[in-house]
Amino acid sequence: MTFIHAMMRRVLSLRVTASVLLFVAAIAAAIIANSSYAPIYQEFLSNELQLRIGSFNLLSHGGHNMTMLEFINDGLMAIFFFSVGLEIKRELLVGELSSFRKALLPIIAAFGGMVIPVMVYLLVCEPGSIEGQGLAIPMATDIAFSLGVLSLLGSRVPLSLKVFLVAFAVVDDIGGILVIAIYYSSHVSYGYLLVAALLYLILFFIGRYGATNKIFFFVFGGVIWYLFLQSGIHSTISGVILAFVTPARPRLDVAKYVEYIRETIAGFPVIKAAKKGHTVLTNEQIATLKMVESASDRVISPLQSLEDNLHGMVNFLILPLFAFVNAGVVFSGEGELVGNVSIAVALGLLLGKFVGIYSFTWITVKSGIVSLPQGMNWKSVAGVSLLGGVGFTVSLFVANLSFGSAYPELLNQAKLGVLSGTVLSGILGYIVLRMALRNRKTI
Repeated sequence: MTFIHAMMRRVLSLRVTASVLLFVAAIAAAIIANSSYAPIYQEFLSNELQLRIGSFNLLSHGGHNMTMLEFINDGLMAIFFFSVGLEIKRELLVGELSSFRKALLPIIAAFGGMVIPVMVYLLVCEPGSIEGQGLAIPMATDIAFSLGVLSLLGSRVPLSLKVFLVAFAVVDDIGGILVIAIYYSSHVSYGYLLVAALLYLILFFIGRYGATNKIFFFVFGGVIWYLFLQSGIHSTISGVILAFVTPARPRLDVAKYVEYIRETIAGFPVIKAAKKGHTVLTNEQIATLKMVESASDRVISPLQSLEDNLHGMVNFLILPLFAFVNAGVVFSGEGELVGNVSIAVALGLLLGKFVGIYSFTWITVKSGIVSLPQGMNWKSVAGVSLLGGVGFTVSLFVANLSFGSAYPELLNQAKLGVLSGTVLSGILGYIVLRMALRNRKTI
């Protein structure tokens, strides 16, 4: 268990740093959007991008060049959703969703955390209206932010509580991805999708029969992303599907790897180098070390390797950039800032998430279907249910899909609702958990 605890602490420390960076980027966006630099900020967002090969522009959609905002939301966020897909696949294979018994409680909790917020939203905004288009905004839980808040409580937080939060947040991601794919897709061009499906099939069989080159998957992924961009299905879904055809099995078995390394190290010409006092490796030594490096690459599956490699890019570049271009709430301008959408989103995240996660967990446990994980009690469940309302990243993403440039006033309201609901959920969740875990000193 010591290794698991150490890994969890490392992950949480990275989550905290990423959460702080996200928060700083969001605050910076709000300040700039309401300052004298607002025109420069808006010009940056609307600046058109081109990546041309002759007359062909890769960064175009429907014959129009993508703006910076579209490139980040439809392009870079595809990498984010690819990373999310890798995480989901890992959880399904070896994580907390790998068996029915382990997955049942977080799945039911996540289901409640998606359904009840939508119901709360529709109590404020009339179904079928323009405002009602944002009903999916309060469905999401931001794993980085919520784990960042949880980690502030340090070693008092039981491992079971962290695992429960991660598990239902991952299920939340699955629900959000399905909503984006179904609810926010426009007219579908099946020709593009058929070509993309063929490329996915090729990748699947190539991966199944031994190909583990990560660059290969990125090149194919870029082509598939463009096909989705033109197809009418939101382009970020291409990243999720790509994750599911990424091989989870390494080319080299661990036992064979260890045996190979032992044999290679045993024959490493280190004595000759030591006698001569060389500080520069010989060609023979370099060749041997490269063989070890190559074997090390092959013993790690592409799924785990890509997930690890993308972590820094996603958490410290893509998500802060996404927050910077999407969290710019304008406090002074035309239209109402506080309206039905902002109230509905904030209540959906704060009240809907809490009621949904807590009540569905309570009903499941009290009915005897599953038991509450060891180390958790109903006070800690209440606290983590509040943290489920920390939406932010995916909520802002869905807000843009819901209203976009067509309804800037409603988009502005949605942004305010996401920010206020996230902050209140995070603060209240922290307070409740601090009280619930007051007497706990060890993890």
